[in-house]
Amino acid sequence: MKISYKKLWILLIEKEISPATLRKDLNIATGTMTKLRKNEEVALSVLLRICGYLDCNIGDICDAVKIDNE
Repeated sequence: MKISYKKLWILLIEKEISPATLRKDLNIATGTMTKLRKNEEVALSVLLRICGYLDCNIGDICDAVKIDNE
């Protein structure tokens, strides 16, 4: 399984929030933003801060995606 943050990017567009604004408002490290963009694992505490900021559930910003060869 791998993680996908596609829902996060869609939600940001819907709410008219730029990724830069999200990073600045939540004080998220640039390295963490890079991990989000590359669909890499990010600390749960960061995901929960994002959920609080966007007033949503964790399932609204990410998905677990099955990899074909698993």
